[in-house]
Amino acid sequence: MDNRSEKDKMLAGELYLASCPELAADHQRICEWLERYNNSLAALVEQRLLLLREAFASVGEWANIRPPFHCDYGYNIRLGNGVFLNFGCVILDVVSVSIGAMTQIGPGVQILTADHPRDPAQRAQALEFGRPVVIGANVWIGGGAIILPGVTIGDNALVGAGSVVTRDVPAGATVVGNPARVLVR
Repeated sequence: MDNRSEKDKMLAGELYLASCPELAADHQRICEWLERYNNSLAALVEQRLLLLREAFASVGEWANIRPPFHCDYGYNIRLGNGVFLNFGCVILDVVSVSIGAMTQIGPGVQILTADHPRDPAQRAQALEFGRPVVIGANVWIGGGAIILPGVTIGDNALVGAGSVVTRDVPAGATVVGNPARVLVR
């Protein structure tokens, strides 16, 4: 018998029920925080940095996320120094999302760790799981891109606007399209 909490299973990347009371309370807390954060548009970057540090696992110096912003829990997000996310980004952080120093992310980008079983019987039980996303340092992600669960993007990579990144991106590569493919010059 598995006596671990649904939250422990979630953080381990295993099948879990997001509707459990503990995760529902965590989500309610971040919703209240998001309301404060998303109403801070006129606040100084330094003030928003303090708000980010209230909710995220770690936040480097001069990290900045322009509101509106949305996430599932916040406590699984790590931002390096100088990370910038433009307006309207979404991070579904059921497991770890790590964004390296000086990475620039355009408006409307979605970073997704939440995934669902391929087996319809498991999906019918409302089970889900997560796979971590790692984005290296000095990466540039164009507006509207979608980063799918389990993807790693190497340092100095470029992701074209509107691209759907379904697999790992090598360091220094430029990827474009749906699904995103390495651009050959």
